Amino acid sequence: MKIIGAIKRLVDYNMKVHVKSDGSGVDIANVKMSMDPFDGIAVEEAVRLREAGVATEVIAVSAGAAQCQETLRTALAIGADRAILIETGEELQPPAVAKLLKAVIDREQPDLAILGKQAIDDDVNQTGQMLAALAGLPQATFASKVLVADGRLSVSREVDDGTETLSLKLPAIVTTDLRLNEPGYVTLPNIMKATKKPLETLKPENLGVNLNEQIRPRLKTLKVSEPPRRAAGVKVPDVQTLVEKLKTEAKVL
Repeated sequence: MKIIGAIKRLVDYNMKVHVKSDGSGVDIANVKMSMDPFDGIAVEEAVRLREAGVATEVIAVSAGAAQCQETLRTALAIGADRAILIETGEELQPPAVAKLLKAVIDREQPDLAILGKQAIDDDVNQTGQMLAALAGLPQATFASKVLVADGRLSVSREVDDGTETLSLKLPAIVTTDLRLNEPGYVTLPNIMKATKKPLETLKPENLGVNLNEQIRPRLKTLKVSEPPRRAAGVKVPDVQTLVEKLKTEAKVL
């Protein structure tokens, strides 16, 4: 069983981001970049399935600038067997990413593609669903538990009123939620081993995808602004004053 784990490189979740002076976007100069946390969960789950004897190979895939190699090396240190970078300087919105991943699926013929439910920079939660539609494969989103048995995939997924369990025929697409697992720390020996694992670099054209002609960006960012600063809190002398302020000054969200 072959598994593809898709990952995205973005600003590390521990970093405080700042908006560019012209309001055109977030300033990422000299900012630490890392793997999207949901994608880290996806790679961790793929590696666990291989360690359990369910899978035989885990392939980490990313699309973007050459610097994505660093993120792919992290995935290799987590335990992926090899990596593929689809190198491009074009802006990649979910339809383009899904199209590129679909081309990788056609090339590699995996039994399972697993990726984070959303990226923490844009929160669009679209790529996994679009990939399933393009590839014509069954999907299970927001997975909190994944089991493979008898050629089928059993996925417990989080829904508004609890959880539900789906049974999917392989091959399939799964997107991960926070409760699926907790990735461990990457050890130095595994980081060293990752440098020797194969990392293949492709262009979209190598996969038969022309981003300029087929998948132009459909959304345009007009302006990015920081949230308004919160007013400082005040101390009140007694409960009666507090109640009065709650009535007259507190905002209803």
